[in-house]
Amino acid sequence: MFLNENFRDIIQTMSREMKIKMRLKALSTSAFRSKFHLKEKEIDIVKDRGLDVVKRHAIEFIDVRLAPAFPKKDGKQTPFRNHPVFIAQHATGTCCRSCLSKWHEIPRGRELTGGEVEFVAEIIMEWINRDMKV
Repeated sequence: MFLNENFRDIIQTMSREMKIKMRLKALSTSAFRSKFHLKEKEIDIVKDRGLDVVKRHAIEFIDVRLAPAFPKKDGKQTPFRNHPVFIAQHATGTCCRSCLSKWHEIPRGRELTGGEVEFVAEIIMEWINRDMKV
């Protein structure tokens, strides 16, 4: 998703909630991103541990796997199963720095800010919430 300058200015003035809704809408048009859904194992993790714990896991995964300027194994660091956050990362384009750049315009080559970490965690959690209700 490459944005022109006018659209970029509009997005800057939007609320975080609206930005997340827009990003999720755009991601839903991707054949690759839209094929991801939580399976029984991941749903059970959310139900057993609760959303607060899962969000804490998301922040921990982001801090270790995405936040560094040059993450270890970038592009291959996010598994495709065994935790709801991993599935959500692929569904939301938050699985690697390349996808963060493409889908969320968070540039590569610099450490994520605290606000960016929180945004990534929020979009992951919103996707999990939505997928749990399907």
